Amino acid sequence: MRPNINKDLLPIKAHYFLFNAGTAPVVPFMPTLAKQLGYSSIVVGTMYTILAVIGMLTKPLVGFLSDRYQRHRMLFISCEILTGLAFFLITFTPGVQKPLPVVELHHESTTTVRYCSSDNCISTNLKNHFQNQTLTCKLHCQIEPFIWNDMCKECFQIKPENCNRSSEYVDLIRDINMNDIGMDQLTDGKTCMIFTVIQPADDLEALESTDCLDNSTYFNTTCELNCNNEYLHSQLAESPVISNSDAVSLYQFWWFFGMLTISWIGMAAVVSIGDAICFAILGERGHLYGKQRLYGSVGWGIFSILAGILVDSMSTDTEKDYTAVFWMTAIIMALDVLASIKLKHTQTHLSPNILKDVGQMFLSMRCVIFFIWCVFIGLGTALIWNFLFWHLENLSSCQDSMKTLQGFVMAIQCFCGELPFFFSSGWILKKIGHINAMSLVLFGFGVRFILYSMLQDPWYVLPIELLNGVTFGLFYATMASYASIVAPPGTETTMQGLVGAIFEGIGVSTGSFVGGLLFDSVGGGHTFEIFGVSFFIAFIVHFCIQKYLQRHQSADTDGKQSSEQNSKDSINHINNPNSATRLTKDIAPTDTVDKIQNDDNNSNKIFTSLPNKC
Repeated sequence: MRPNINKDLLPIKAHYFLFNAGTAPVVPFMPTLAKQLGYSSIVVGTMYTILAVIGMLTKPLVGFLSDRYQRHRMLFISCEILTGLAFFLITFTPGVQKPLPVVELHHESTTTVRYCSSDNCISTNLKNHFQNQTLTCKLHCQIEPFIWNDMCKECFQIKPENCNRSSEYVDLIRDINMNDIGMDQLTDGKTCMIFTVIQPADDLEALESTDCLDNSTYFNTTCELNCNNEYLHSQLAESPVISNSDAVSLYQFWWFFGMLTISWIGMAAVVSIGDAICFAILGERGHLYGKQRLYGSVGWGIFSILAGILVDSMSTDTEKDYTAVFWMTAIIMALDVLASIKLKHTQTHLSPNILKDVGQMFLSMRCVIFFIWCVFIGLGTALIWNFLFWHLENLSSCQDSMKTLQGFVMAIQCFCGELPFFFSSGWILKKIGHINAMSLVLFGFGVRFILYSMLQDPWYVLPIELLNGVTFGLFYATMASYASIVAPPGTETTMQGLVGAIFEGIGVSTGSFVGGLLFDSVGGGHTFEIFGVSFFIAFIVHFCIQKYLQRHQSADTDGKQSSEQNSKDSINHINNPNSATRLTKDIAPTDTVDKIQNDDNNSNKIFTSLPNKC
């Protein structure tokens, strides 16, 4: 038998696949690219806070304009072009001149160069890279007056004319053995690498001179190290190399942040309008939303792992090269525009007062709880989006295949997490209901964050990513379908934009800012632990409040007359999803819409009772 293919749904499936395939190569890597450019976690967290606020403003505004002027497809395609173009232009972000690494020149019987860091992988990386090499390096050292007597001796080969005892600095040229690296563990957790300074062969006589340094001589001074070797400089560079105050004064920062801002505006509009168009095309078959959206997970999963492998294979030892993934994004987004032109979308309802209709949603206690839930989920989502990869890189910088690992992380998130949950979201919501699904998502976030906090080896993150099916797949289906059901006719796009704005503009922005501060102050592991405990508390509070509302509203319902109850079955079904008189176990799209349509043609009355719809 030939498969039954609904050709009307092919363009929206293609859009979800191509849009997510086009953004997957760049969106997850932007925080780590910012880190590579030299910006701190506080700067990155602040950037993503602002981006989320911009998204919050963009989504309802674009949704309102789309509903008001009936220009859904035009705005939709324009924002797709804007997104692809802005992301592509990030590849032209100018580089920042990074300062030379700072080391200590230390003498106590022998002369050594010391570099201290909390990263234990640097010495291993240097030994593997240089393998018995010796580098000739220039040391620009700060000198105290009392050190000049020792520095001007023959051991340091300073010419008499350069022995300016009134100067605060001195330049030395020395050979450093990169294979013979000693280690010294400090009490604060840092490890000091000790490089042996090699005395030139033509100066052996100076070593035997009575004028040379003896064992009683001791000094320690700070120097800039310049070995004309990019790999060494990148390994010894301070992280971050750009201070928080200096970042905003760099034109390179504003180019990078400006392109990110434009791309975020485009993405916010595409997501909110796209979901509204999808539900409009589906009509009464809203329960099939997850089966359309899962193609986005497929696209994201395939191209995220390809992007990770490409970045690793095309990168040098000094830094990752993201050029190929920006070209991927530009090409795939162009294909998405072509697919979106084929969308057949006409809005049949027009609300005469969009703002008033949507504003009534805030009169319902269940709707307010739903909005608060969206904020809290945004907090956790921001931590994963912006700082999970940062945390993995901090766990082990010895990993040469880190981008490949990050690609596998996103592939598992999509194929083993999101995809099955998007596919079965209609069935799950029908079985357990939207309210219970919301509680389950909070619990899933708590488990996921606690497991992140316990990570020691970054590769062990892969099985944890299976939980992405609950924390994103089930969450997104619940949020989108709930918003679609409670939206008054003619305000569907505005409602999707409002919910997206609350989720991203308040939740994600706050999570990005708080996450950046916590990462900088307590580290990644403790940050995930704090968020994990917070989500377990939120799960308990949400569950108890919903149980209280269920019992309170059930008692009110039992006191009503049976005739009034029969005339308002549909309203009570949505208002009280856990009551004994519900039409289904919750407001699952498939049964609710069908019941409303057949309830003695009272659907218009039901839709006008906005506060009760949540």
